[in-house]
Amino acid sequence: MTPTLAGFHVRPATPGDVASLCDLLNVIIGIGGTTALEQPLTKAQFNEFFLEGASCLSCLVAEASDRGALGFQGLGRHADLPSDWADIGTFAKAKPKTPGVGTALFAASRTLAADLGVVAINATIRADNRGGLAYYEKMGFRTYRTLEAVKLQDGRAVDRILKRYLVER
Repeated sequence: MTPTLAGFHVRPATPGDVASLCDLLNVIIGIGGTTALEQPLTKAQFNEFFLEGASCLSCLVAEASDRGALGFQGLGRHADLPSDWADIGTFAKAKPKTPGVGTALFAASRTLAADLGVVAINATIRADNRGGLAYYEKMGFRTYRTLEAVKLQDGRAVDRILKRYLVER
């Protein structure tokens, strides 16, 4: 476990976390506008996508003993990326927000990525997700590509901004 100054710690997620993390994610999906995911996940889908699937590299959870899961971050392989890259997804509890969750999660994920031999981490962010764009910029990610006019399920088109973080060894 990694203690933080904000009263929470970061640790690897376990199968026992699936229900609470899936619920946290589904609330974010329901709010809309901050994730490419548009449909709620079942617990089995969450487990496959973030914890035990073939493409999973890591899933870390930030939690507080008195508030439970505050957020999580997953690293995984993606078929559209080079084999020595990882794809990242970051999800923080919408209400109440806890400052420092994303920063603490990325510090731990960055270390894991280096240990796994990952040379770069990709983040794909909706162009209308200003908070997500700002977060990844703050963490040191830089834009390297834009996917234009990606269709959402409701028919709207939104650009996707691809940002890359070069992992130091």
